[in-house]
Amino acid sequence: MGSQDDLKSASTLASYNVLLQVMFRLLTFFLNAFTLRFVSKELIGVVNVRLTKALVFRLMLLYTTLVFLSREAFRRACLSGEGEGRNWRQVINLLWLTLPLGCLWGALLVCVWWWLLKAPDPEAVPHYVPAVGFFCLAALMELLAEPLWVLAHAHMLVRLKVVAESLAMIAKCLVTVVMVVSAPDWGLYIFSAAQCVYAGFLLLCYIIYFLQFLGSEEAKKKSFPLDHVSQLLPTRLNGQPLINWKLATLTWSFFKQSFLKQILTEGKESFYVFFAKVLERGQDVRQQKQEEVSIASNVLECLLKLVLLIGLIITAFGYSYSYLALDMYGGGLLSSGTGPSLLRCYSFYVLLLAINGVTECFVFAAMSKEEVDRYNLVMLGLSASFLLLSYWLTWLFGGMGFILANCCNMGLRIMHSLIYIHRYFQHSVHTPLSGLHPHPALLIALMMSFVLTGFSERMLCCDSGWLLRLAHITIGAVCLLGVVIVAFLTETRLVQFIRTQLLPKYSKKDT
Repeated sequence: MGSQDDLKSASTLASYNVLLQVMFRLLTFFLNAFTLRFVSKELIGVVNVRLTKALVFRLMLLYTTLVFLSREAFRRACLSGEGEGRNWRQVINLLWLTLPLGCLWGALLVCVWWWLLKAPDPEAVPHYVPAVGFFCLAALMELLAEPLWVLAHAHMLVRLKVVAESLAMIAKCLVTVVMVVSAPDWGLYIFSAAQCVYAGFLLLCYIIYFLQFLGSEEAKKKSFPLDHVSQLLPTRLNGQPLINWKLATLTWSFFKQSFLKQILTEGKESFYVFFAKVLERGQDVRQQKQEEVSIASNVLECLLKLVLLIGLIITAFGYSYSYLALDMYGGGLLSSGTGPSLLRCYSFYVLLLAINGVTECFVFAAMSKEEVDRYNLVMLGLSASFLLLSYWLTWLFGGMGFILANCCNMGLRIMHSLIYIHRYFQHSVHTPLSGLHPHPALLIALMMSFVLTGFSERMLCCDSGWLLRLAHITIGAVCLLGVVIVAFLTETRLVQFIRTQLLPKYSKKDT
């Protein structure tokens, strides 16, 4: 297991991941709002199927599916605590298998996107076929950076990910904006070029960093296992297996799980790195270092409380501000019809999604290989029930039925994770699941905000001019401020966690 410094670095990395995802969502939000005003409705429906079409991204789905299926299992296995003192040359050889695996998945998925999915009218939306190829190429380009990504995360190079992905996203946004304004007739080529720029920029940032880092004084201080760029390439090892077969077996278990998981929901970045750094995979809680078990429990409890609070706020305020948000974002294109109802339902799904993200991160970091294999059977059953439930609910309720099916599926996954976590800690003094019990005063504040903003929407929004809209927004802002103040006064342990872990540089206390 790592030292206290490693644990602090892992916590900092987890907080950076959250901040990075928030920034990405904001950039994507403004980019999509800009695009809605400049690109034809039919073109938008291919790259980002409108909210009334259940928020399906066709080309981005190809990209994320290819990348997820090619690398997720390798990441989980290579970042786990399995095999301390591993030979990193073997790990790198294993990680380079993501590229040929990505090529195989790419060939399969491109055929599906070309011939099985209904293609748009080439007269109305040209360039669909080459766009699919470009998105696949961008995904393979990102996979080239995978060995560097795992090395950076395993050795807690926390700023590299933030800088690389931030620059790549900014470059993507700039290319999109410039091309939408200067060459809107290029259609899907705009989004294809932007995605290729993102992947290329990401790869370039990692290459430049490691070219300067390897062999440097900083690398020696961190006891970095490699000292030359040639060691980042696949190579034969004298007298040793080409790859770490223990990790390869674990990767195969995670690969089967990843394939099932992608059927249910798109993979998401989370706190897996932190828990994998702290916990010994497959070990009973009584057999692990109690100091690190205590850290893992405290972080899990605070993370659960944090995501629960954020999810409850989104749910409470999302109901009354969905119509206004869609109308301001995309005009009548999104606010008319079932769009607001879908977003209201989705705001509750976000709550379940957030809780599931944290609980599954812990579960996947703590499970042994045998437990992962058994959980694959659970995922198989969940995938079958999800497909049947989504078909039935979509037939009954339309697009909202698909979100409801996702909510049911997410609820079952949360239940499984909670049972595992309860059993994991039952022989210790730690109770991390208490993070799912917010203070009663906070619940009262959220309920009052839900009622007040609902009444405000009925009386003030949204067809009586901007003045009343601003009044509705003001009421929501006051209610949100009240909720934050109540949370600050009642959830003191969470506040302390945010100050010392998520915002460590602003903390005045030594930890």
